[in-house]
Amino acid sequence: MQVILQVDFPYQGPWGEEMATAMEGLAQSINQEPGFIWKIWTENQQTQRAGGIYLFANQADAQAYLEMHSARLKSFGVPEVSGQIFSVNTALSQLNQAQFIQK
Repeated sequence: MQVILQVDFPYQGPWGEEMATAMEGLAQSINQEPGFIWKIWTENQQTQRAGGIYLFANQADAQAYLEMHSARLKSFGVPEVSGQIFSVNTALSQLNQAQFIQK
């Protein structure tokens, strides 16, 4: 069953296009993670937080990615990483235009 992984953490920039350029290699590597389907990158310059919303094929792959990514971020000096995994209600999601989520 597909799951959503929500991750956010303190981040001081860069933002916008500069972030896209700086993180391109990381973004490419995420595509290779087991069970990974897609990611929406998130950023909030006002609150100095960044992260993402991910769709994974299953809970185990999402949990493994969260553990690996949290350790990676902490090795970069990020003091805290917030991550939560949610089940997807496919019927309601598709009703609200999320046709890309599999039945």
